[in-house]
Amino acid sequence: MPNALHRLLRSGIVHVLFAFLAMGSWAVFANRAHAMPLPLYAGLVQGAISACLTLFLKSVIDWLSKRFFGSVRFWAPPLIACLGSASILVAIHAATGTPEILKTIAFPLLVSTSYAAIYNYSISARRGFDA
Repeated sequence: MPNALHRLLRSGIVHVLFAFLAMGSWAVFANRAHAMPLPLYAGLVQGAISACLTLFLKSVIDWLSKRFFGSVRFWAPPLIACLGSASILVAIHAATGTPEILKTIAFPLLVSTSYAAIYNYSISARRGFDA
């Protein structure tokens, strides 16, 4: 892979922009049955939340994985991250009047929780079971 492309793919800004565009687009789609501008508002809100969660999710998993030991370290950090993300998503979408909250958050929550679980497993497995 060319060096410039490799740097681009590792860029935090690229990840944040991708999260904003991908999950914001999903929210517009999930709310498409409602009158404009509600789908656009849902997309902007979800895009902003996803961008912020992308910035902080890795750090949260890093922090949480150091606080649990044994087998609990493999499931507790992603579960806590999922519950925290779900709470933030529901609260903000409810406050901003998103019509289809469950449809709007389902896909972004699945993606972020999957990332959290895979990332957590990768760092926990490197440390060993009891470390």
